[in-house]
Formats: sequence, structure tokens, C-alpha cells
Amino acid sequence: MTDPVILIPGLMGDARQFLHQITHLAQRRPVTLALPAYGATVQDMSLAILNAAPPRFALVGLGLGGEVALDIIRRALDRVSRIALISTDPLAETPQVAAGREARMVAARAGRLVQAMAEEIPASALADTPGRGAVLAMGKEMALTLGEGVFFTQSRALQRRPDQQKTLRRAMVPALILAGAQDTLVPVRRAEFMAGLMPFAKVRVLDNCGHLPPLEQPEAVTEALEDFLNGPMLLR
Repeated sequence: MTDPVILIPGLMGDARQFLHQITHLAQRRPVTLALPAYGATVQDMSLAILNAAPPRFALVGLGLGGEVALDIIRRALDRVSRIALISTDPLAETPQVAAGREARMVAARAGRLVQAMAEEIPASALADTPGRGAVLAMGKEMALTLGEGVFFTQSRALQRRPDQQKTLRRAMVPALILAGAQDTLVPVRRAEFMAGLMPFAKVRVLDNCGHLPPLEQPEAVTEALEDFLNGPMLLR
């Protein structure tokens, strides 16, 4: 499969979040990074990305990026050849989680963006490996690059995100769901729930990995995506 691939990063992520995947996937197919930062809602973000997308493409989304990818499926299923979702929650945000997010948004607006990100993706959400400190440092660098305005926009979009269970049920395309075995934010059972709703999905759980698989286990993620993107289009 040589359809163009659109990579959509997660909260406060830029191209560095997918650096290993971009480097390797681009050797065989066009690869584009689409930042989910334009619009007040997940629906606005999906429309902005879709308007700039080629006629047919594959999607890879992480976290917020996965939720935007699902909304692209909702809008234009016929244009998507296959979809990979990483650390993605297809359900609407609960009032309790949304309230906690509101507090982090207030902190970011008060100049405490680093603190807000440390609460958003704490060390406990990543696997306890020798590389965890470097992953957290990269997250901090990306957040400072994007700034508090993007944090606020993306956080508000996450608060208002729609429930995509209906979208999952009608997603008649090959789907790969990647989950970190040690992810405490979007646990493996949520990935399995999502796969259970999709007609042609498979789950791959990555060991020694938490909420940010492309950074925690870059080689394993790239290998999984390569296998998936190069796989047959025939559906079971």
C-alpha cells in the first residue's frame, strides 16, 4: 500500500513525536504531518485536515490525533484506505476528567504550562524504563515550542470531543489499534473495547510502553505500522 499517510500527533506533540516513523515510513510512501491545532473542536480540526488532504490516504493518530482521525472517518470514510489509532479514547470526556482538565488549562494560562503538562502526562503514565526521563523531557520541549495557546485550544477540544462509537461500528476499513501495556491514561481494556466495535480491527499491545508509544518504543511502533500499511487490503 503506497497511499499517502497522514500522521496526526497527540496533545502538544509536533513532528518530533513521530520522528522515527516519519524517517522510515517516508522511504516507501508520501508522509504528511497534520497538527491538530486549528479550530475549537475535534470536528473543526478534522475538517481542516481533511480539506488539505489528498483524495485518498491512510491515517495514523495518537491520542487527540486519534480522536481527530476518527472524526475524519466519520466525515469521509470513502477517502480513508486504513487507519491506525495509538493511545486513543473514542468516548466523550467524563465531567470529572473535564474538570481536572479545566484546572490544567487555568494553570497554563497563568504561565505554568510545564506544570500543566506534567499533570496531563505524568511519569506514571509511561513505562518505567531507562528512557522515560528523555521522553518526558521531549514532551516538555514540544509543549514549550507550541505554547499555551495551542494547549488551551487542544484541551478545550478534548473536553468537547464527541462519542465516536457509532463511527467505529461503520469503519469498514482495516484498522490497527496500538496500546502501551503500562498506559494508565488509555488502558489496554479501552483499546480492546474499541477494537470490539470496529469490523476489521486488530489490537497490538506493546510491552515496556505507556501512553506515548512512538517515543517510548519507536522501533516497535514503526515495525507495526510498516506491517500494517504493507498488509493486504482484503478484509476478513
